[in-house]
Amino acid sequence: MKGSHSPSKVGGSGTNDIVRRLDAEPTGTLPLTAATGLKRLGFMLLAVIAGGLVVLTTAGYLISADAVRQQVMSEIRAVTGLDPVLRGKASVSLFPTGSVSFADVVLGDSKQPALTAERLTARLRFFPLLIGRVEIADVSLDHPSIAIELQPNGQSNWSGLIDALLRSQTDPHRLTAFSEMRIDGGTVVIHDETRKLTETLYGVEFSLAWPSISKSFGATGRFIWHDAPIDASMTLADFPAALAGSRSGVKLRVSGAPMKAAFEGAVSFRPTVKIEGTLAADAASLRNALVWAGQKPLPGGGFGRFAIKARTNVVGGTISLSSVNVELDGNSAEGVLTFAADGRQTLQGTLAADTLDLTSYVSTVRLLAANERAWNNGIITLDGLAGLDLDLRLSAGNVVVSNAKVGRTAIAANLRAGHLVVTIGEAQAYGGVVKGSLALANFDRGVDVKSQLQFTDVDLESCLGQLFGLRRLEGKGSIALAVEGTGDSVLALTHTLNGTATLTGSNGALAGLNVEQLLRRLERRPLSGGGEFRSGRTPYDKITVALKVNQGTVTVEDVKIEGAAVVLALAGSASIPARELDLKGTAALVAPPKPGVAPFELPFIVQGSWDDPIMLPDPEALIRRSGAAAPLLNAVRERRDRDSVRSAIDRLTGRAQGTGTAPAADQSTTQPATGKPE
Repeated sequence: MKGSHSPSKVGGSGTNDIVRRLDAEPTGTLPLTAATGLKRLGFMLLAVIAGGLVVLTTAGYLISADAVRQQVMSEIRAVTGLDPVLRGKASVSLFPTGSVSFADVVLGDSKQPALTAERLTARLRFFPLLIGRVEIADVSLDHPSIAIELQPNGQSNWSGLIDALLRSQTDPHRLTAFSEMRIDGGTVVIHDETRKLTETLYGVEFSLAWPSISKSFGATGRFIWHDAPIDASMTLADFPAALAGSRSGVKLRVSGAPMKAAFEGAVSFRPTVKIEGTLAADAASLRNALVWAGQKPLPGGGFGRFAIKARTNVVGGTISLSSVNVELDGNSAEGVLTFAADGRQTLQGTLAADTLDLTSYVSTVRLLAANERAWNNGIITLDGLAGLDLDLRLSAGNVVVSNAKVGRTAIAANLRAGHLVVTIGEAQAYGGVVKGSLALANFDRGVDVKSQLQFTDVDLESCLGQLFGLRRLEGKGSIALAVEGTGDSVLALTHTLNGTATLTGSNGALAGLNVEQLLRRLERRPLSGGGEFRSGRTPYDKITVALKVNQGTVTVEDVKIEGAAVVLALAGSASIPARELDLKGTAALVAPPKPGVAPFELPFIVQGSWDDPIMLPDPEALIRRSGAAAPLLNAVRERRDRDSVRSAIDRLTGRAQGTGTAPAADQSTTQPATGKPE
């Protein structure tokens, strides 16, 4: 039993000895045996590193450069299925890092190659190289030029290369190899023979995550398109399936100053292109983004901040967007859109919005000049309408255009080859309903305008004021307008306008003129002058206007204003280019001054600017109505009496004695003693 405990004592004594030795060591030092072990481990690591360097240095002399080149090319062919043509020199570097470079590399047809690169560099893995094996870590292409030729039959110059790449990806005996390829300073040229379109991407810097273990493929990098740097990334969930044209998941991100876009869904190419998923895009300025994309600048204003999100379905050359949520210039709308790129670019769709503010789009459209007294002579350009066909239906609960607010509105816009037709199905505007159409066509000589509008039960003052600058007619009424003209400016259009216009109204007034007050004063004192009558109102019960327009001149066919106290009738013409009136009319009081006497009736003229016209009574009618001046008017009609009256006036003024020109017959004429005229 004692012997059985002796090991424990020995063990305990040994442990205590170690503890005592540790206690005896100075603070911060290790036991001698531990320090010795660390030194030995350091020497071993240095020996291994030195041996590796020796082996690697020796391998640089022992491994044949030609063998390395052949193995690198063999691995590239095995991984990609492609067979690059080496037209330049090749160099091998095994120390300090292993790499193989091939100058002047061509891929595809030597006459029209799909890819040319100044240099292809394959970086070799370090540890396999130590034992004499050549394995590629990654491949880079320096300043490659990639040409993509899209043919009318749907094929391209890359079709054969893609088939070879597909065979390599689906080879069951394919071994895991390099998984990264880089493109540095590349250029991509895409040419579409059918559309006669060529696009070039510069400064292409991309990293391709080549499938090695999984089936996915990824590409991340940037390029310059239309002078704007763009960051882009793409992921294919099943790279072999995508190469074969079968369905594969896809994620795409594009980001740049002009716009940002993202798509996530699935894609397939056989038997035709089919893409489905969710698309989201936004731009600080849609106008600038379209110009950047190669479209002509849109006419007018607006088209600023833009964002869209929609469920996307692409079949062939048609893009269908459902569950669309689009924002433009602060307006939000929902609906469906379809974009067709076969032949001409065509956008169709239906959108609905709660409130639609169109102020920004008409902000650059000025009918009048800055002084608001003449038509604008600025050149009208509609060049931006020629690159896109449009068939869009839009409805809104409220529409705002500058200071005008319109209620529930339904509009259809149709654009074909630069000819724009806007049809107003129904718009609750100016307190009534507006229907009609407006057509704009761009020609070399200017713009053709055709308008057919019907305003039913609208507020005449606000309607005529905002459309034509006429703010002197109050009341409710209906307007029918059908005009057309041609010109390169609003002023030029006014010179060529032709058409008709009718207006009917009721229970309103002529603002700025009190015709009844003027007539009653002239009825009492026909020759009374002075007084200000260009204020107040002339109420009416009914107004009827019928006009005909010919080359900018308006002919009044019928204008009649009927009120409880006054009736007015007008005839004459007006110049639309000069915005001036030249009218003659008759104003009559409805009620006679006393029984048996005809109501007072006064001819008058209306002249001057239609913004502020001048109404003048006929002076001859006033003189005739005056009892004292009527004989004088009759006298001047006969020559003998006219000479007598003139002689009398000369004597009264002393002119006859001063000149001595009075005839003898006149000198014998005397005045009655009373001094009163006969």
